[in-house]
This record gives sequence, C-alpha cells and structure tokens, in this order.
Amino acid sequence: MTLTAAPAPVSTSSGAPLPVVALPQGELLTVNEADIPLVKDTLGPGIHVQPLRLDLEAGCWVVLAKFEPGTQVPLHYHTGIAEVYTLSGSWHYLEYPDQPQVAGSYLYEPGGSAHTFVCPETNTEDTVIFVRVEGANINFTEDGRFHSVLDATMIRHLAGALAEQQDLGPLNYIGGGAAGFTVNQ
Repeated sequence: MTLTAAPAPVSTSSGAPLPVVALPQGELLTVNEADIPLVKDTLGPGIHVQPLRLDLEAGCWVVLAKFEPGTQVPLHYHTGIAEVYTLSGSWHYLEYPDQPQVAGSYLYEPGGSAHTFVCPETNTEDTVIFVRVEGANINFTEDGRFHSVLDATMIRHLAGALAEQQDLGPLNYIGGGAAGFTVNQ
C-alpha cells in the first residue's frame, strides 16, 4: 500500500490565496504520546524515553522522558539551548539543590550551561519532563573526564536499538530535514 500526502492547501479558509512564503505542507506533522512506546532504560537504568522529534540535520531533539526516583543523568555540558517543562514529579540540578523543578516548572538553559540532573530518591512518583534541545549534551564522568555525546543521532540509535530489543515495534516520531540535491545528479 502506498500512502500519499493530501494536496497542500492553496488558499485560506476564506478562499484568499496563501502567501508565497507559505510552506506547501500537505499534512500536519503530529504525533501522540499514546502512540509512541516508552523505550525503557534508554539513558540508563530507570530513565525511559519517548522520542517526539529527532532532527538529525538541525541537531534538534524533542523527547518525553520519565525518570524513576533516585535516577541521575551525569554532569553534562550543553552545546546549544535546552528547554525543559516538568509535567509531574520533581527534580533538580546537583549544582542548584535549592531550586527544585516541580510539575508546571519551565526551565530555559542557555548554550554553554553545565549541570547534573537528579531525581530525588524521596520522590513518591516518577518524574516526567518534556525536553527540547538544540545541539548536544557532552557528558562527563564523576571525576570530570569525557564520557559521551548525546544528540539527536545518538538518541535515534539508542531508542531504535532498544525498541527492537524490547519488541516495541517501529517508533513513530517526527524526523527532520531531507538534505539532497534539487536536481537528480
């Protein structure tokens, strides 16, 4: 079966033509978390992820992440901005223990920031966050040595490999970019 996109609208609902600069978008790019399986232990034990958008070319990644009480993400440096909205539970940065993030908190992190993500062991529920990151997290060990790079490409690799191991089927998330030539070579 071949799926084809609906033709892009050429006018507004009132019949006026769309501006020339409007994208010729034939469908909405939307996913629902209920349709994306939770990939368990993606970034370590007790850290589970649902990828929503992984744009390898733009270096942007958007995920829903669920952290069990007592989990931690190692010290990491952001090469670009990060935005975190807390949906449930609580967490804080080890470096800022007096600034807990709780349900309803929105956090903006400028590029160049570094910190250690901690979910307290005293949490009585899982912590769920919506995360949008531009660029990569450069991860370090406790003694400050380079550990790894986490970016859209690595998340795609980890989530895909673990989804296969966990028999979750294919993950349906929004990709990004389509680099290529405008004329066939």
